[in-house]
Amino acid sequence: MGSARNLRDGAVSLWHDRLAVPGRFWRNTTSVNYELAPAWLPWSAVDPDLVSFAWNEAEASEITGVIASMVPANGAGWQEKHRFIREVTALLAARYGRWACGWDWAIGEGGGGGVVTSWCCTSHSVGGPEETAAMVAASLLEWRDWLEELADRFEQLAPPDGTGPEDRSWHVERAATRLVTVVLDRTGAQCGWYGLCHTVLTWFLSSTGMGEDEAKSVVVAAIGGRFKSWTVPSRILIDAVGEDLATDVTGVQPYREY
Repeated sequence: MGSARNLRDGAVSLWHDRLAVPGRFWRNTTSVNYELAPAWLPWSAVDPDLVSFAWNEAEASEITGVIASMVPANGAGWQEKHRFIREVTALLAARYGRWACGWDWAIGEGGGGGVVTSWCCTSHSVGGPEETAAMVAASLLEWRDWLEELADRFEQLAPPDGTGPEDRSWHVERAATRLVTVVLDRTGAQCGWYGLCHTVLTWFLSSTGMGEDEAKSVVVAAIGGRFKSWTVPSRILIDAVGEDLATDVTGVQPYREY
């Protein structure tokens, strides 16, 4: 128990007063700490090729044991449960890297429009110690799988080295439309899904070498508020967003094959 307490206390100390609820950036931007908000992490902080992650039975047993010891007692109020979430985020970020703060960025309104299905929200997911710890571990692994899936997709969709502006524009448009579709498929266009879409497209452009600030700017300009919660965009709209993004990135309209 002593080693578990030391691990927990060390993590909480490391991130003391620097914690935010992951992913809730559109609800209260004045209280968000962007260091532990997955929607605002740079691709360099989440790229699986840059941040290794080892998981086995021993690791799972240790980390779930620590998390189980942190779960609030039955009947705890919202504030205690909220603190638990923040401390778990601190623990995971300290142990594995900042990428891990996305463990509870869940699908739908309660989760802030993320992609994780193993976790719902504080009120519904925090229960018994062992059950809750197992859900946290499952959510962490699901989030890591998503990042690895994205890395593979980015590699497949990236414009080849030496590609001219017109061909590069075509590759960027294709990547944008496919990535928007992937996000839609994973989220079901539930509440806030477009926030994840912003993040994924920004990460893709960053993975091709574009600066983070520039990538964010062109993605915001391309989407321009055209995506809505609980609404699946038409194919025409998805194509238009992809074309606008590609044109902003390359200065050239992508050609189309008919």
